[in-house]
Amino acid sequence: MIDAHHHIWLQKDLPWLLGPEQPRIFGPHATIKRDYLIDEYLADIAGTGIEKSVYVQANWAPNWAADEVAWVQSVADAHGWPHGIVGYADFTVADVRPQLDRLKKYPLMRGIRQQFHWHENPLYRFAARPDLPADPVVQKNVARLAEYGWSFDLQVFTSQMANADKLAAACPEITFILQHAGMLEDTSPAGWQAWRAGMRRLAKQPNVVTKLSAFGTFIHRNDPDFIAEMIAETVKIFGAKRCMFGSNFPIEKIWTSYTDLFAAFRAGTESLPKTQQKAIFNDTAARVYRL
Repeated sequence: MIDAHHHIWLQKDLPWLLGPEQPRIFGPHATIKRDYLIDEYLADIAGTGIEKSVYVQANWAPNWAADEVAWVQSVADAHGWPHGIVGYADFTVADVRPQLDRLKKYPLMRGIRQQFHWHENPLYRFAARPDLPADPVVQKNVARLAEYGWSFDLQVFTSQMANADKLAAACPEITFILQHAGMLEDTSPAGWQAWRAGMRRLAKQPNVVTKLSAFGTFIHRNDPDFIAEMIAETVKIFGAKRCMFGSNFPIEKIWTSYTDLFAAFRAGTESLPKTQQKAIFNDTAARVYRL
């Protein structure tokens, strides 16, 4: 089984990371304001059956993007984990290729994430503006990932899904991995309705898959019922062959253990056929990230 989304942080050399000056979507985070290294991650997943993992960039300073990948590659060289790396690049510049060229020498590179999520609530806001997925410069740069054989981890809110749809349509050669099943944060009836509509729109693009991950982000707890509902709704829209499990550790460690989180995801899929469970917990990630 594969964890398609986790982070390992080197905190002591990054004093700004998770600093108190910037509130976080996931709430108080004192318990993870420290190094979270591969040994602790391996201890966390012990007994779960996880056999491979993908590291997703953890917002080092942008000018250190290559240093982040180099460090994670060195961790993998020493420990055998992780098995794939999603690095960072800035796609708003005129030509992203010089940044990508600095990363291509690392054999575990599989894709890039630049977080485009923007929200009316400043606490939830990350990107500079909401319409980046529709920006022609961004679209041209994302399309250039085809030259490297890399995917793009796409992080947007419901209100941005129409523009995300345009990005996926403009880059048919790129596989897009929608982060956290579209980051549902409004669970009112209207919020669910808008999210479903956006998800159906994205699912029509054959080059979009999605992660089942980070479902505790906005509720700040491990809720098996909510996880089961999110899995059911997402699989109904995308199909299991286009869904993959991700832990989003250590963020979820703020409120739960890996064992309990993974148990909730397993319970949330137990009504699905075994072939669909295998797709969610192994096959989709193995295919998309070439593991």
